[in-house]
Amino acid sequence: MSFLEIDGRAVGYRLLGDPALPLVVLAHPLGMSQAVWDDLLPALLPHYRVLSWDLPGHGSSAAWKGECITPADLAAELLALVEQAGAARFHFAGTSIGGVIGQQLLSANADRLLSATLTNTGAVIGTAEAWQARAKAVREKGLAAMAVDIVPRWFGSAACEREPALLKGWNTIMGRGDANSYALLCDMLGRADFREQLQGLGVPLLLVGGSDDIATPPESLRTLAQCSGAGEPVILEHIGHVPSVECPVVFAELLVKRVS
Repeated sequence: MSFLEIDGRAVGYRLLGDPALPLVVLAHPLGMSQAVWDDLLPALLPHYRVLSWDLPGHGSSAAWKGECITPADLAAELLALVEQAGAARFHFAGTSIGGVIGQQLLSANADRLLSATLTNTGAVIGTAEAWQARAKAVREKGLAAMAVDIVPRWFGSAACEREPALLKGWNTIMGRGDANSYALLCDMLGRADFREQLQGLGVPLLLVGGSDDIATPPESLRTLAQCSGAGEPVILEHIGHVPSVECPVVFAELLVKRVS
């Protein structure tokens, strides 16, 4: 684990692999951490140099200092880390809110991208009212209390049956996060709308979803495909919201094809 100070905050990141290989940047879902990518590393490192980081108030990154977070703020944080890695262009993969960061990059920084893989996300995710309600509840109750209801929405039944402690483990990780940073990110998701910003992309774009995803169901990916001109999404059967955790081998194969 390394740290970079960005706008007065310590941001935790990992930069692994051969500097001569293409860089892939990985953006994790809301409430989780860069640990979601751990099981992909053995398959990715022979092909990529891998950069991952923790969102504000998540994992090893300090809480957000301001009163508002935008997709552009998160993309700027990512680009500061890419500069630290010394890469001009890079591949990108992001899940859920990580996919929103990817859409920001596609709309404003497409010249930096070699490819983008967006999973379990949408041009619009949920409703503004639902995100406002969650932000309010998190501020009032804290993340540890809210995790009990939120974490089960992340995983399909197959993953939970295969690993009985999965939900308890991620309850613990989510509960350790900063409630205000999480709430600010909820507010951001309630405002985010990329439906009019993704036309005419010149970047190879792959969309991936899960058949059992409650938060961003397959239709969310299909709508994003229509907005962006991407091909038909890859829908992984019996997978929920976090394919990097639920089927890391399959998901890694999809990413490796980007450079093969």
